[in-house]
Amino acid sequence: MKQSARLYRRLPSKAAFVRVNDAPRSLQVGRVMARAWADQIDDRRRQGAAWAFIAETIRAYVESQGQVLGKSLQVSPLELALTYQLDTTTAELAAMLGRTAANLQPLQACYQISATYTALLPTSLRSEWGAYYTPPALTERLLEMAGEAGIDWTTARVLDPACGGGAFLLPVAMRMRQAMPELSAAAFIAYLATHLRGFEIDPFAAWLTQIWLETTFAPETAEAGVSFPAIVTVGDSLDQTPSVKNGYDLVIGNPPYGRVKLTAAQRSSYARSLYGHANLYGVFTDLALRWTRPGGVVAYVTPTSFLAGEYFKALRGLLAKEAPPVAVDFVSARRGVFEDVLQEAALSTYKRGGRSRQATVHFLDIADSDSFAVTHAGKFKLPKDATDPWLAPREPGQQLLIEQLAGMPTRLADWGYKVSTGPLVWNRFKDQLRPKAGKGHFPLIWAEAISADGRFTFKADKRNHQPFFKAALIDEWLKVTQPCVLVQRTTAKEQARRLIAAELPQDLITQHGAVIVENHLNMVKPMNGSPRVSPAAVAAVLNSRAADQAFRCISGSVAVSAFEMEALPLPSVDQMRIIERQLKAGAPAVAIEKVLQAIYFGADA
Repeated sequence: MKQSARLYRRLPSKAAFVRVNDAPRSLQVGRVMARAWADQIDDRRRQGAAWAFIAETIRAYVESQGQVLGKSLQVSPLELALTYQLDTTTAELAAMLGRTAANLQPLQACYQISATYTALLPTSLRSEWGAYYTPPALTERLLEMAGEAGIDWTTARVLDPACGGGAFLLPVAMRMRQAMPELSAAAFIAYLATHLRGFEIDPFAAWLTQIWLETTFAPETAEAGVSFPAIVTVGDSLDQTPSVKNGYDLVIGNPPYGRVKLTAAQRSSYARSLYGHANLYGVFTDLALRWTRPGGVVAYVTPTSFLAGEYFKALRGLLAKEAPPVAVDFVSARRGVFEDVLQEAALSTYKRGGRSRQATVHFLDIADSDSFAVTHAGKFKLPKDATDPWLAPREPGQQLLIEQLAGMPTRLADWGYKVSTGPLVWNRFKDQLRPKAGKGHFPLIWAEAISADGRFTFKADKRNHQPFFKAALIDEWLKVTQPCVLVQRTTAKEQARRLIAAELPQDLITQHGAVIVENHLNMVKPMNGSPRVSPAAVAAVLNSRAADQAFRCISGSVAVSAFEMEALPLPSVDQMRIIERQLKAGAPAVAIEKVLQAIYFGADA
């Protein structure tokens, strides 16, 4: 039995739940218990179970809110059939979550219950929809950034095209109310009806958004004697037709992300921002531009991969042309921001029709779901070719480096190299892996052959790895027969170095005639003839702290991609002569690092 299922069996009682005193912590414990319950349900019934559970949670929440107001609240009914029947214990757990959430401020209650809903969905559906709800701290900061970009809450028309759970529409509506306290209740409700809109593909999440708005502004609707207007349109945002005449002042949200297979019509419609595989958040960024009026603002929470990834090059070009970035906040931590997500995130604002090619950068430290700290990090300029990676400070103290990189035009191609991925996807050739050398066997180079200190050691010591590959006649394309530099393809920003490289020894190739390089390594290979920089010097630069810092200003994911490596600013060929001389003289790494630090940070070498 799964550990989560054991937890649910161990903590099914009301007493166990209320043992925790504070409401946010109680709701977190309740969410763990609810997910443990849901994990025991097969995927075919799990969505219906999630609906039934959260519907009961909302019923208890609305009832509790009505008791506070001294009257029964009338909210929009759920127009979906609930096919799953909760048992008594689970229904009580759901109701306790609702009653506990009623002790919180609306924004925190909204986040806690909406996050519980996504936790209960089948994993496959959650991934398909990209349903990861935004903590209030990120919401609050993005709203601040929208204000800094020029949004006026007394006049702004606002759209969230992926509004499930109300993470943005609710705080936007609250800001509007704070900005216009003089409006009568009736006038304010009428204002929301014409200035606030959302799209949502999940009909249950759309209903949740509506409920949060209705319960939060129940005093206004009661005073005005009106029903709260329908704010959310249920449907696929990608199929909505933008209104050219009535564009929005602000398009805001946390769009879904993940690779998506578009319909032929959608791919044609969004062709201008696509390059290769489509990612949902990239398409939703293009969509936002279409819904934003000239002079309006787009404010999104997204992964950072759009800044440099090859699949986003067309999107970068489109943004630079139609809505240049105003500001980017990098979220310092990858863990603990979105539940079940390990992804670097950024908060970005863009001005539709803006002309500036320079954006402000901050670091955002999230203390908990409600609080954050902002640290100014500097600025960055868009490159001349805006489809190239956008280099921005990713760590404290990188502003000087960013300015220096802007004046370093040399790339690997100028040294005479190109980057390709190791061709062998090993699990497609399992029956050709061998533990020992033999006739027709070639050394198989795995990622573990490259150590963190930049040394090459021929080994295969991980599970399922073997040191040799038996090649067939049709496998010539797998063979590597020329010297190159090998670079690990997957590293995280938490590691001491993102670039981990080593020269592939010529004697290993000579001894066996060829080697086979596995897919978790990149190969920095000479393009033709003799490169202008030796492989040893290439490896020395890539293994330096200076080049590693430069790469961190480019890369926004754990992948060390060929595209990003080929975009890395490098010392000129003339500057590399110093490195070549030092290597021939046997200079220690610290001496080479000193030269590279001077080149990358602007001092005289």
